[in-house]
Amino acid sequence: MRTGMANLPLHGHHCPRWLFDRMVRLNAAIIEAVVEEFGRQAVLTRMSDPFWFQALGCVTGFDWHSSGLTTVLCGALKQGLAPKQRDLGVYFAGGKALTARKTPAEIEAYTDKYGLPDHVAKLQYASRMSAKVDSAAVQDGYQIYHHFFMFTAEGDWAVVQQGMNPVDGWARRYHWLSDSLESYIEEPHAAVCGRRGAQVLNMVSGENAAARDVSVFAAGEHPDKTVAELKRIAELAERKPALLNLPASHPVPQAGRMEKTLRRLYDLAPGDYEQLLAAEGVGPATVRAFALVGEVVYGVRTSYRDPVRYSFAHGGKDGHPYPVDRRNYDRSIAMLETALRRARAGDRDKMEALRRLAQLEKVGGVLNK
Repeated sequence: MRTGMANLPLHGHHCPRWLFDRMVRLNAAIIEAVVEEFGRQAVLTRMSDPFWFQALGCVTGFDWHSSGLTTVLCGALKQGLAPKQRDLGVYFAGGKALTARKTPAEIEAYTDKYGLPDHVAKLQYASRMSAKVDSAAVQDGYQIYHHFFMFTAEGDWAVVQQGMNPVDGWARRYHWLSDSLESYIEEPHAAVCGRRGAQVLNMVSGENAAARDVSVFAAGEHPDKTVAELKRIAELAERKPALLNLPASHPVPQAGRMEKTLRRLYDLAPGDYEQLLAAEGVGPATVRAFALVGEVVYGVRTSYRDPVRYSFAHGGKDGHPYPVDRRNYDRSIAMLETALRRARAGDRDKMEALRRLAQLEKVGGVLNK
């Protein structure tokens, strides 16, 4: 896949039952093969790679332009691997809409059910902060509606979540990986896929360190002062909007509605931006309010650099470039499942053959360029 292609349309999500059932089996076989050959950490690494994730979706039946690749693929993985999680050592939680909200409870339930080391608090925090960053700290016009969380017994984790723009109907996907994470509040993503936008309030940009610091400082100011400044900014935006250069999607927050959150933060006295962002009640409006106060009152300009790094189309469940061949699909599933069974029984001939085939494909690809 190459960059610079179309974004992800969300209309036409329907996936035929016969195809989804095969997706469940094939995805499970592929993930089992990855664990067998490379270990459980490799599953997290690959799922956080947007190109590998995209390729997996295409291998299991999606067209290059298909709409529901993310949600259906993650659902197929979760269903197909549910009875195999203990053996694999990789656990899958969350999903679309209301299922996403069950992620913290699922993490705890898996830990209790399988007797895993107690990383519950750390994993729940990772789930909550990745969602908080992409819904509040990155204000790109995409509302998060899908949150898929994967973790191992060692406490390593990865996240694939997706947001939808309610205005134009396009989607954006966010990938996270614990191994590559140095900070939740500065360039935390393994990848962000979508169309690059203008005027995206991105408080986790490396360029916004000063804006984050001044936000923490403003949170320590008495709420009455911050409320008064917000009211003044709102009046200025109404009388002279050009002075603030605010995009339509980032209106000045209503000071009155934020007062409760401001007082809670004042009592909490966050020591850094991560603590501020993690605080209860802090959402897009609070983040935006502090950024505005920092820019107007303290003269610290905020960066609006979009975190998108990859853009490509999604996608035969819709018949492009050709309909899914059920016979070939079933043959692929059977081959992988047989290879896995034999490998576990000590006969690795098929797995070795698959590896050699992959190497030949790479050589052929180079020779054909």
